[in-house]
This record gives sequence, structure tokens and C-alpha cells, in this order.
Amino acid sequence: MKQHPVKLSNFRPATVLVCGLIVISFRTNASTPESIAAEIRQLCADAPFAMTAPGVPQFPNQVFDIRVFGAVADGATLNTRAITEAIQACKAAGGGTVFIPPGTWRTGPLELLSNVQLRLERGSLLLFSNRVEDFGMIPKPGDEGRKYVVAPPLFASNARNIAITGSGIIDGAGERWRYVLREKQTERQWHELVAGGGIVSPDGKEWWPSRAAMEGQQYLARLEKENPAPSKADYERAREYLRPDLVYLFRCEGILIDGPTFRNSPRYHIHPVQSENIIIRNVIVQTDWFAMNGDGIDLSACRNVVVYRATLDVGDDGLCLKPASIGPQQKPGPACANILIADCVVYHAHGGFVIGSESYGGVRDISVRNCVFINTDAGIRFKSARGRGGDVERVFINRIQMRNILTEAILLDMYYSGGSPEAESAKDRTVRTAESVTDRTPRFRDIDIRNVVCDGAARAVLINGLPELPIAGIRLDSLSIHARQGVTIIDADSITLNQCSIQAIAGPILTVNEGRQVTVNGGVWITPAGASVRIEGPGSSAIRLLGISPAIEYGRGATSGSVVLQ
Repeated sequence: MKQHPVKLSNFRPATVLVCGLIVISFRTNASTPESIAAEIRQLCADAPFAMTAPGVPQFPNQVFDIRVFGAVADGATLNTRAITEAIQACKAAGGGTVFIPPGTWRTGPLELLSNVQLRLERGSLLLFSNRVEDFGMIPKPGDEGRKYVVAPPLFASNARNIAITGSGIIDGAGERWRYVLREKQTERQWHELVAGGGIVSPDGKEWWPSRAAMEGQQYLARLEKENPAPSKADYERAREYLRPDLVYLFRCEGILIDGPTFRNSPRYHIHPVQSENIIIRNVIVQTDWFAMNGDGIDLSACRNVVVYRATLDVGDDGLCLKPASIGPQQKPGPACANILIADCVVYHAHGGFVIGSESYGGVRDISVRNCVFINTDAGIRFKSARGRGGDVERVFINRIQMRNILTEAILLDMYYSGGSPEAESAKDRTVRTAESVTDRTPRFRDIDIRNVVCDGAARAVLINGLPELPIAGIRLDSLSIHARQGVTIIDADSITLNQCSIQAIAGPILTVNEGRQVTVNGGVWITPAGASVRIEGPGSSAIRLLGISPAIEYGRGATSGSVVLQ
């Protein structure tokens, strides 16, 4: 029998009572749109640049319970059709809330539509299927060619006024999709993984869920080289390799993500793309630390965004900006702009706050404040490279607490080549050749980082620019960092370190290689052997050391005239 959209007024009396209690429950436990709007206004008012507060999506007061559409919470029934019909009925009725009650609701991919709020009650687990065949192929969003991708578990395209809220859990069954590096497993974990199925790569370094997944990259390379217009069926052969993001919101306007836990994604977890007016608050993002490409929150070409009170523990970058290309519906300008991140905690990630690796498209007017990063590979991590660069400017970072950072507490690296933070940190930086400046040369400037405390890192700060276009206009103010190594500045101009406390196990405490207009103004700079500064490169000049008296070493063409002591 065909099911029709059902509102509360259509239920029998007993059901009205039950559903009425549901409505009261999630209204009582949630902030009102008015209170959220007040918080957002205050956060934006405190930003170091003029920022218009994104509006809070609001929805008609009508509820569409997925059980009415035939959904079954037994953890086995595939509820894709039932939940999809609830979403479609909600939109057709002018919008409202699609309600996910307590229970385990297994499903395939779901598309969120305009004016629909997906609300997950505490005790609910929206569990996406671990059967790859339950995820169809769709045309790649925004691609003018004929490429296809796997439908993301939860996605929206060109939607307006949408929300994902509540206290439930959304699980992407990522273990069915992701490959695993042996180096990130103990011997026991590796043995159990291999014994459970899948396939090991010929070199023994990777585990893949299937041979089709392992060979997918090579297959796609051949396909796109030999066939100018591959079909959907052609791409389906690589479906197991084409891992989707858990939540993918493409060219949407007016987004609220408030409360749920997002975990175990096949790839990135929360990924708005070319979208604007976004609020992400009170979310938890969690996956295995070894999850390949397991980013937490990625903002790609997004504007007017507020992210606050988020808690992340992930396998790749934590809070990340990926500017790239804007959409045709967006006004010209920097791809990532007017973004505020506050009061967040990152327990594990490749970087706590990250910009890159692609910086083309541009970044401007970003505020990150009052966040804690613990056990991340890098703390603040800006990464780009020739051919992937663009303008990154007016970034303000304030009041960041860090502990047990594996590599750099603060890293600005224009030589990123795709490796892990450990691999990137270990690269040789002595041989550098200038190349021609293009529109894809990274330009990082006007960045202000202050009031950072870090208890434990491999290196306090690394600023690693390009010889043809140095990183410029960086102000580091009131840093307090304990690390094995101090501060290294390479190919940079107009760098200020004001009243910083840098304590390192080994010297030199400061290394400047081809640096110009580098000013150290007071602070505490010490190692167990005292403070020493090393200057390298014939281009190093106007290095001013104010209020400190370190031993100074010169190497690789540097001269004593490059340093001014006051």
C-alpha cells in the first residue's frame, strides 16, 4: 500500500501522545534558533574583521517520523527508501523535520533537500551500509565532463535552508572502504586485519578491502587516458576505490549542523563545498587515528562560516580550509573568506587547524581562537606548493593551547608534497632553486598568531617559504613553546616575533636562512646550553635582535652585517 506524508494531526490519539512527547523532547534539549543567533552575533562581533553573522535556518513546525514511512530499527533492514520518502514528503509539504528516533537505522545514501531538517534523537544510530553495491554512481558534482563518483552517504546539492541536528550518531562504515597502512598497525592489529579478509598489496605495505579497490587507481588512470568519454558503467568498476565523504554539501546556502556525532567516514567527514552561510556547532567527529584521508571538518570554497564547540579525533587534518575554485553562483573573490572557528578541541589529527594543501582560489579574513590541540601531528599547519598556490592573507589566530605535538607547533610550508607531517618535517631544506612566479605560486602574507602555549613539540616554529616568493608579513606574538628544536625561518620577509618564550632541548634556538626583516623583540629564548642564533644564506639581512643577547653563528654566505643587536 502506498504511504503518504503524515503530520502529527493525522495520527490516532495514542500516536499523537507518543509523537507529541518526541517533539517536546527534542525541542527541550536543543537551543532555539534565537539563542543560536545571539551566540553567532556575539562571535562575529568579536572577530578581528567585519563579518556578517550567518542566519540560522528555521523550519515549519511539522514532523515526519521515518517509522511512518516503513523504517525499521533492527540494524539489518535497509531503510534507504523509507528515509528518502520521509525527506521528499517533508520538502513537498513546505519543509519541516525528518525525525530519526532511537534505534539502529541501516541505510544507503540519502539526499537532504531544501527546507528539511534531519533530526537524530539521542540513542539513534544512522548506520550507513557496509555493502558497496548499495551506493550508486552519480555524476560528479560541478564537473562539466562525464565523470562519475560514488553517491556520498549523506549529501545535498544546490539546497537551501537545511540542517542536521540532534544528539544521535552518524556512522559511515568506513572500514569497508578505506585502505590501511601496515606502518600504522601493531603486529597483532595487522594480523587480525589480514585474517579478516581483503587483500595485501604486493609490497606488503598496504591492506585493501578488495582487489578492485587496490587496483582502482591504475584502472581509472588507464580509463581516462584511453577513453575521452567514459560511461557510468566504466566508473562502476572502480566504485570500491572511489571512497565518498560522509557528509557532502555541494553549492548549498544556509546550513546548520548542530549536535550529532559523525564517525568512521570512508573519507572526509563533514565537507561543505562552494557553499555559504554555514553554522557548525556542538558536533563530535571521530574516526580511527590511522584512517587514511579521515579529515574532520573541511571547508572547500566556503564563505561566511562559523564553527564552534566542535570536538574532533580523526585520522587526517582536523579543522581544515581547502579554498580551490568557487562555484558559478558565488561572487568573485577569495574562495574561503569570512570564516570564524572558536572553542574547538582536536585530540588527534595531522593538524589541529590547517590551510591547504591547495591554496589556489585564495583565503582571506579567517579567525581561529580559543582552541585546544592535543596529540596532533602538527598544531597550526599551513601547507601549499608550487602549482597549487594562491593568496592566503588576513588570518588571525589567538589563544591556542597545545600539548604533545609530534612535529611543528606552528608550520607554514610552501614545499608540501603530500607526505605525512613526519615525512614533510624530515625533508632536506638545504638545496633550493628559484622558479618562475605564476598565478599558482603560493602567496602567504599578513598572518597574525598570538597567545599560543605548547607543552611539547618536535620544533616550535617552521616558516618555509619559496626563494622566488618568500612568505611575508607574519607576526608571532606571546608564544610560549617547549620543544626539542626552536624556530626555523627560511625564505621569509618581514617576520616579527614579539615577547615569545621559546625553550628548546637543542640549539640553535633560532635559525634564519635567506630571511629578511626578521625582528625578535624580547622574550625568553633558551636551550640547556644557552641561547644561540644561526644565520645562513647571503640574502639574509636586517635581522634585528632586540632585548636578547644570544651567541650568533654565521654560515653558507651569511655575514655579520646581516644582524643588528639592540
